[in-house]
Amino acid sequence: MNAFVAIAVLSTLLVLLAVLRPLWRDSPALVAGAALALCLATLAMYRLMGTPAAIGQVAASAAEPGMPATLEEAIARLQGELERNPAQPEGWLLLGKSLAAQGRAAEAGEAYAQAATQLPDNPDVLVEAAQARLYAAADRKLDAQAIAWVRHALEVQPGHQRATWLLGISQRQAGRPAEAAATWESLLAQVDAATAAPLREQIDAARLEAGLPALAGVAPAPPVAAGAHPVTVKVSLDPDFAARVRLRGDTTVFVIARLPGGPPMPVAAQKHALQDLPLSVVLDDGDSPMPTQKLSALKEVELIARLSASGDPMRQPGDIESAPVRVALPAKAAVELVLGKPAQ
Repeated sequence: MNAFVAIAVLSTLLVLLAVLRPLWRDSPALVAGAALALCLATLAMYRLMGTPAAIGQVAASAAEPGMPATLEEAIARLQGELERNPAQPEGWLLLGKSLAAQGRAAEAGEAYAQAATQLPDNPDVLVEAAQARLYAAADRKLDAQAIAWVRHALEVQPGHQRATWLLGISQRQAGRPAEAAATWESLLAQVDAATAAPLREQIDAARLEAGLPALAGVAPAPPVAAGAHPVTVKVSLDPDFAARVRLRGDTTVFVIARLPGGPPMPVAAQKHALQDLPLSVVLDDGDSPMPTQKLSALKEVELIARLSASGDPMRQPGDIESAPVRVALPAKAAVELVLGKPAQ
């Protein structure tokens, strides 16, 4: 196994050497930090999927004096290098990806924005920046800057798939479902059959919302009653935790439903104040931050509660989460979430 890990790390370094060679002349420290960050990420992934003992040996051998011992430290060094030499769009992109992987959505959005400023005519970078801004938004909506990036990406590369998808989302969020449906229909000729099926569902949902018939050859989806599959969630603080920890008065409580094993974006969420605890809420389609993903369309969700000092709905370092609870829909009883309760 040690040989396998060594080969994996060496392969990563060789790929990085080819990709990041143009940066080496201008900023060797940036490239070294980037290489180390990705190698640490590779080691972390193998720790999850492979043999922990083998990884421990390689990780120990990599912990030389002066070298970052963790991915967080490598990211911090990359941030420091970018502060000293900010004219590195590739570095900002790498930083954005690393921060996003850690759930630090607001910081990731800022990093992608820097990359978009330095590469204003690169459609892929513009789309990454717009999407990062969407994930960092408290209301999960594309704002004016994100929409401007998306539209410019389509000017540079007409038909860009992700830009087209995001444009349709912005149109539907703005209450123009007919425009969203027409925008997404242009993607049908570009995608494979596996992608086309769920895309047609979203198009028909938008058309139904606009009072239009379903696409030809596809049976119309039945209308979903407002508030279908509501989930009652009760949230409280563990008494021992509340006695030990002094929480800031402006701490935010998020109650979140998300896809089990899926992306971190919620399919339903509510925001409350710390002083509201204990509280009981009902999550339904009205709490969905994205019109393309409704609670009523799911058969199962994962429920969590989160204490956030930053007020950011995406998880940040230091946030306190309840143990997740997976629930089949429609839920037959209220779900209880306890914040600060030790893991069983």
